[in-house]
Amino acid sequence: MTGEGAQPGPGGAGPARLLRDNQAFRSLWCAQGVSFLGDSLGLVALLLYTADATGRALSVALLLLVGDFAPALLGPLTGVASDRFDPKRVMVSCELAQGVLTAVVALTLPPLPLLLALVALRAVPAQVFQPASRAAVPALVRDRDLEAANSSLGFGTNASEALGPLLAAALLAVVGVRGVLLADAATFFASAALLLSLPPLRAVSPVVGASASFLADAWAGLRYVWSVSLVRIVGLGFFAVVAFNGVDDVALVFLARGPLGGGDSAAALLYAAVGVGLVAGYALLAGYAGRVPMLPLLVVGFAASSASNLLSGLAPSVGAAFAVQAVRGLGIGAMDVATNTVLQRAVPRAMLGRVFGNLYGAVGVAVGLSYVLGGLLLDLTSARTTFVVAGAGGLFVALAVTLALYRVDRQGRGTQ
Repeated sequence: MTGEGAQPGPGGAGPARLLRDNQAFRSLWCAQGVSFLGDSLGLVALLLYTADATGRALSVALLLLVGDFAPALLGPLTGVASDRFDPKRVMVSCELAQGVLTAVVALTLPPLPLLLALVALRAVPAQVFQPASRAAVPALVRDRDLEAANSSLGFGTNASEALGPLLAAALLAVVGVRGVLLADAATFFASAALLLSLPPLRAVSPVVGASASFLADAWAGLRYVWSVSLVRIVGLGFFAVVAFNGVDDVALVFLARGPLGGGDSAAALLYAAVGVGLVAGYALLAGYAGRVPMLPLLVVGFAASSASNLLSGLAPSVGAAFAVQAVRGLGIGAMDVATNTVLQRAVPRAMLGRVFGNLYGAVGVAVGLSYVLGGLLLDLTSARTTFVVAGAGGLFVALAVTLALYRVDRQGRGTQ
C-alpha cells in the first residue's frame, strides 16, 4: 500500500490538457471554483453585516466558530453520504441546500441568534461536499492524472478565494450586503447546474450502504483510518501540523504590529503572502505533475510550512516575513496535493468518502485547537515566541512522519 500511495503516475496529462480534454473534470473544476468564489464573497458580507449589526468582536468570532469549527465535529459522519450514494447527487444536493439557506439569510438579514443558526445549518452541507468532491476525482480522471487534477483544483479554488474579497469590495458599494449574499446564493445554484453534467460516479461495491445505519458506517470509517498504517500516519501528521501552525492566522497581525514595527497594511501584506505562495505552489505542482513522488512531497510540505513559521518568528523585517510566509503557502499547497493524491490512490473507493470526511473533520478540529491554545500562548508570551514554538512543533511532526513512513515502507518490503 505504501508503494501505491507513494508512486506518481508516469505519463499523465498536464493540467491544461486535462481541463481541455476531460469535460467531466472540467465541470467539477468550474463548479468548485464558482462555489469557492461565492463562499469568499459571502464571508466578507457576513463578517461586515455582523460587525455592523452588533459592534462586538465576540459576535464575529462566534460566526467563524459555527461556520468552521462546529461542523468539523461531524467529520466521521459527513463522508458516509458519498460512500453510500452517488457523489454527484451528494454534491448537487449540498450546493442546492447551501444556495437556499444563503438566499434565506440574504432576504431576511436576521438578528444574530438566528443568523448563527442559519450559518451553522449551511455549514453542514458544506462539510459533506468536501469529501464527496475529493472522492469524485478518481472516478473522473485516470490514476496517472491525479497529481495534475488535485493541483488544478487547488489552484482554481484558491485563486477564487483570493478574488472573492476584491469582488466583494466592488459589489458592496453597488448592491450592499444583501446583494452580495444573493450573488453568493447564485454561485451555489450555478455550481449545482455544472455538477449536473457529471456522469454517475458511484462505485459499485457490496460494502457501500450495506450496514444498517449511518453511525455503523461512520464507525467502520474510523476503524479503517486507524487500522491502515499509511492512512493513519498521513491523517495524524496532517492534524498535528495544522494544530501547531494554524495559530498564524491569529498571530500574524500581532507580529506585524509588534516586533516588526508595521501597521495594518503590513499585517494585510503578510496575510496576502500565504495566498500568493499557495497559488504559486499549485501552479508549480501542476507543471510538474506526475514527476514528483507524493510521500516525499508530503513531508517536504509539512517541513516547509512549519519552518516558515519558525523563521517568521525570527524575521528582522516585514519583507523577510513576507518571503518566508510565501514559502509557507508553497508548503501548504504541497501538503494538500500530496495528501489528496496519496489517499485517492491508497484507499478503496467504497471507503474514500469516509476517509476524507474524517480528514477534513480532524483538520477543522485542529484549527480550532490551534486558535485557542495558540492564542493563550500568544497572550502569555509574545508573537515571536508563538511562531517559533509553532514552527518547531511542526518540524518535529515532519520528522516523526518521515520516520513512521520509512518504518512502514521497510515492513512492506520485508513482506514482499
